[in-house]
This record gives sequence, structure tokens and C-alpha cells, in this order.
Amino acid sequence: MYEIAIIGAGPAGASAALFTAKAGKKTIVIDNEKSMTNRAWVENHYGVKEIEGPALLELGKNQAKEQGAELVTKTVTNIAKVSDHFTITTDDNNVIETKHVLLATGALTDLADKIGVNLISGTEPRIKSIVDVNSDGKTNIDGIWAAGTIAGVSVHTIITAGHGASVAINIISELNGERYVDHDILKS
Repeated sequence: MYEIAIIGAGPAGASAALFTAKAGKKTIVIDNEKSMTNRAWVENHYGVKEIEGPALLELGKNQAKEQGAELVTKTVTNIAKVSDHFTITTDDNNVIETKHVLLATGALTDLADKIGVNLISGTEPRIKSIVDVNSDGKTNIDGIWAAGTIAGVSVHTIITAGHGASVAINIISELNGERYVDHDILKS
């Protein structure tokens, strides 16, 4: 069983996976490769002069994998609560079990709506609805979280990536029972 399943490997999802996997949490990322970043040209991402969206996505996925996250290319068709965990069903009828779910599906809210996560009106142009989350990224269903555009933050990659990291820290902290901090120092 996974500790964290992340739905979506765009900037929010891959960034979250980078943090959760680096923290030693058994992490799976399920991605359908429909990130809007696939169509982006990015010149406003800190630390990167300019980059094509697909290249940025590949960098993020590779960083998450290097830290130990498992990435699969599938479409999630359902998520169900089963006693103390969730089952995630994919389009090939594979079932994945996890303690926590992080929705990082960008502008796509169909899955969240289907499983009973509360939606509210979107705040960004062309984003009709978003998941209703608290300041930690928690939804109305205990154990289901949301990060990035689906959680109402700006569509800019730097912002969604940061939000994914922030929500991941909150999930790790809940799993650990104390506030988690990840500070790397220069290697000599």
C-alpha cells in the first residue's frame, strides 16, 4: 500500500511527489499526460531562463523519480474510501491502495466531482470550478487533498509547483504526527 497517491504529474503533482518521496513516503504518481503545461512556453519560472512546457514536465517527473516516487501513465476512473484507506481504480481496471490522495489535476475537476469532493466557482480566467480546500490543502473528505490549479491557485507553473510542495509538506506532517521540514545544506 502507498502512503500517498498523487493524481497528476504537472508542476503541482511532480513537485509534491518530489517532497513526499524525498521524505521517505511510499509515493505513486498517476498521470494521464493531459497537463496544460504540455502546451506552455515558460519564461517566468524561478531558476529557469526559458523552457518549453514538455521539457519542464519531464524535469519535474525525473526529479520525483530520482527521489523514489513511482510514476505510471494511466487515467484514474474512480477513488473510493475503504475503512482506513482509499482504492484508486484506473482505466485498465488496476486498483491501487493508498492512505492519502492528492488531487493535482489542473483544470480538470470531473474526478473530484464524481467522488464527492466539494467544488466551488473558479477564480482564474477560464477555470470554471475548483476544489474547495482549507489553507492546508484538505478537502471535505478526510485523506483527500488538492494542490495547484484545481485548488484555486494561479495557473503559473511556479505557483502551482510551490503549492504542490506546500500541500505535500502538510501531508507528510500529518503522517509523521509533527511538522516536517526539509532543509538541504551545501555539500562540502
